Amino acid sequence: MSGALRALELPGVSGESAAPVAPPAGLLDPANALRTLHWGRNYLWAASWPGVGEVVVKQFRHDSLRTRLKRKWRGSKARKSFAIARAMAEAGVATPEPLLWAESAEPSGPAWYVCRLVEGVEARYPFRALAAGTIERDFPQLPAAELIGAVAATARRLHEASFWHRDLSAGNLLLQRSGGGALTAAVVDLNRCRRLARVSLSQLLRDLARVPVHREEDQRALLAAYFGSTVPPSGTWRRYRLYHRSFHGRHRLKNKLRGKGGVAPAASGRSAGRGLLAAFRPRRAYPHLPPPPTGATARDRVVWDALSDQPHQHASRAEKLFVRARDVGPHLRAQLVAAAAAPRIWRRYRELMDGLHKEPVSFGKLGIGLRPYHEDPAALLAAVDELGVRHALVRLHPWQETHDDEEGLARALRDRGIAILFALPQRRELVRDLARWRRAIEQLAARFAPYAEAFQVGQAINRSKWGVWTLAEYRALLREAAAALEPHGVPIVGPGVIDFEPHVTAAAVNWPDLGVRFHALASLLYVDRRGAPENKQLGFDSLRKAALLRAIADTARWCEPRSWVTEVNWPLREGPHSPAGRDVSVDEQTAADYAVRYCTSLLSSGLVERVYWWQLIARGYGLLVAEDGGLRRRPAFHALATLQRQLAGNSDR
Repeated sequence: MSGALRALELPGVSGESAAPVAPPAGLLDPANALRTLHWGRNYLWAASWPGVGEVVVKQFRHDSLRTRLKRKWRGSKARKSFAIARAMAEAGVATPEPLLWAESAEPSGPAWYVCRLVEGVEARYPFRALAAGTIERDFPQLPAAELIGAVAATARRLHEASFWHRDLSAGNLLLQRSGGGALTAAVVDLNRCRRLARVSLSQLLRDLARVPVHREEDQRALLAAYFGSTVPPSGTWRRYRLYHRSFHGRHRLKNKLRGKGGVAPAASGRSAGRGLLAAFRPRRAYPHLPPPPTGATARDRVVWDALSDQPHQHASRAEKLFVRARDVGPHLRAQLVAAAAAPRIWRRYRELMDGLHKEPVSFGKLGIGLRPYHEDPAALLAAVDELGVRHALVRLHPWQETHDDEEGLARALRDRGIAILFALPQRRELVRDLARWRRAIEQLAARFAPYAEAFQVGQAINRSKWGVWTLAEYRALLREAAAALEPHGVPIVGPGVIDFEPHVTAAAVNWPDLGVRFHALASLLYVDRRGAPENKQLGFDSLRKAALLRAIADTARWCEPRSWVTEVNWPLREGPHSPAGRDVSVDEQTAADYAVRYCTSLLSSGLVERVYWWQLIARGYGLLVAEDGGLRRRPAFHALATLQRQLAGNSDR
């Protein structure tokens, strides 16, 4: 049982702690997560609490008016979870030790519940194996009868102590073995739980009905283990079966409507209405993100997201649409430029596809994106050496005041003989202030040109969160940067269009008065939203997309006939650190598999000279992640290192 309660002394939050030592200042910040435990409506992560050990932090969001009103009238879910957990512990119900609750002073801010991290197996996995008939193979240490008995015993103890859980699903039960070998099930996710004077038969059966046992013999075993020698009231079996069919039927229907399990989402007036309303609502931001600048227009409602190392656009879809409607002239011009170039691009594309793999080509260059790693620069360089690549992309943020760490990294890479491409991303304030942009590029050029193989000017110029709304704005940025870089004689690559939007790329490199010639076409060719690199978008898989980009480069007015992919990755399921959101994130092994297939396909085609993975060290998408005081190599790191060793310098014959 936790100790006496103390008021929290953390800035901007209120709450209580039952731990023997004060929480560290960054405990509630997801930037300090050791690892992601769950990423859904709420976010759970493991964190370190000196003097306590590893803990679980659960972050509740209050984005909608409904959740804010519920918090105001009923109290936060974090506070309720904490109170229920302490009461359960006093009653002898197994649940991880509650340590802290906290809530933001802002009505729309998050709330947090912190408990001790308990190692165990989520009951959802053995229950899935039980339903599939594979539990003996997949979980030989968890016999079906013991599994069902442990869950029934926990449910009975819960109800005897007058707790009605209201969400007693397998995902909210954590299986453990005690020192004596007995299997127990600890209860988690307590914010819906209620403590009553007495749990009725209907209420306890609704709890039991959520446990995913689907064969009749397993259901009867669950009820028999729950009631034991007690004779259940008349009609218990019939009522249990009714609740079971009702809950799991609704659950299956909900998954179908969401498109889970291979079923396409249902098109309905209700879902269409929700989509229409979503266009006019502000974008749902993670709680760690700052609000947009006060009084900012739709063009300027952008903030920096430190966790995913990119901007976040607060403007709604409707607000962005209105901005683009006002810019209809420049957009129409871009479409006309792309349309004029389309016939020669398509002819070249067909030639490239017809000649694919018919002549030997050199295997392209694999590169790695880097940012300084302040915690241990030597460990970063050791990882670069281990990866074996000879090309690196280093981002230089023109809005930063100092770049000492970047210069130290560049010097170390040059000493290793690694060719460096420096990326010069833009932000909205620099797009609006071209004089400031020019001064920043002049300073960076003077400092980093001696280390540079080339500079990339343009970062996701087709995404408003990066500050560019029209190609006319990009042209102005590019010309100022080119004038600042010209005295140093270092080539420029660009335009840095992200994802597969070939019409934007074609317009950018054929803009009539662009005035700057690119050394290579630089594209941020992410295909993560398609899943596997072989999956198609508008009939193009990743190889065909690369062929179309090469055709654009070969026929462009302002580009040399070469193509580089300067960013690609597959985001990982690691909460707000993941740059592309939950729906397109994958596990580490899948990311490694996709990375090899993508790089092998493109680099062996002769269409792409280089592919840079973004980036080396990052939670949410990097090849390495900081864990346990060091840098853990993810599967994709080992996969790409092997690819580099085996194929670098070879020819496709």
